[in-house]
Amino acid sequence: MTQPTLTHDLGGHVALITGGTGAIGTMFAQTLLAAGSKVVVLGRGKTTPVADAVAAIHEGNISLPIYGFECDTMDEKAFVQVLAQISKEVGDPTVLVNAAGGNRGKAPFTEVDTQVFDEVVKMNLLGGLVIPTKHVAALWIQKNIPGIVVNVTSMTSYKPLSGVWAYNASKSAVLNMTEGLAQELAPHGIRVNAIAPGFFVGNQNKALLYSDYDKGVLTDRGKSIIGRTPFGRFGKMEELAGALLFLCDSRSSGFITGVSIPVDGGYLCNNI
Repeated sequence: MTQPTLTHDLGGHVALITGGTGAIGTMFAQTLLAAGSKVVVLGRGKTTPVADAVAAIHEGNISLPIYGFECDTMDEKAFVQVLAQISKEVGDPTVLVNAAGGNRGKAPFTEVDTQVFDEVVKMNLLGGLVIPTKHVAALWIQKNIPGIVVNVTSMTSYKPLSGVWAYNASKSAVLNMTEGLAQELAPHGIRVNAIAPGFFVGNQNKALLYSDYDKGVLTDRGKSIIGRTPFGRFGKMEELAGALLFLCDSRSSGFITGVSIPVDGGYLCNNI
């Protein structure tokens, strides 16, 4: 019997991370790089230039195998082109981490801006899952590569949050598609799983959670979230690393597909 693996060595993998310039994407890149993977960071370059994100990840050690490419994953033609470039210059991806996505605004349902709703759904569902997975999975099937997909679900995949209707809908769909794709791609040896982060403070949600971040003053929404999190705090980015390494290491999770692992400080099990 093969002994269980206690450490994660992902040498030989090429990990493609969409949304790799964001806080979670950056942490994912650092984690997989440290585990021995080649890492390809994909980003739109609008908030953080891709080159700056890559420089921050390698911290001056330019010999590390990390590469950056600019691409809006909602642009299918552009993604196809950059995937071909990555395969040529770095190698075929063997791991796809779908970390692109986000939200825009908060409103009562009767005041929803349908154009913004459409943009958020496209951001999280088309750019955040459908387009990258469609083309990377097709490459894997063509070349008989037993690839690994890790999606990013959310607390809203399980329980809706008030006022973020498009985000709720799209992240629920990401969970649904994680399960559906796991079944469809299993005959090709491809595993599809997800990580569901609880509440981690990043650039996109800082203003929703803190009225004064430097002084630690929470908004009403921030207080409500902490009040419903049994651990009584927000998550630390590095606390997502273990779930990512587990799902990317087929020696540890090779018989696991179609699951979403909450890393949430107990938020989903909160009760009275």
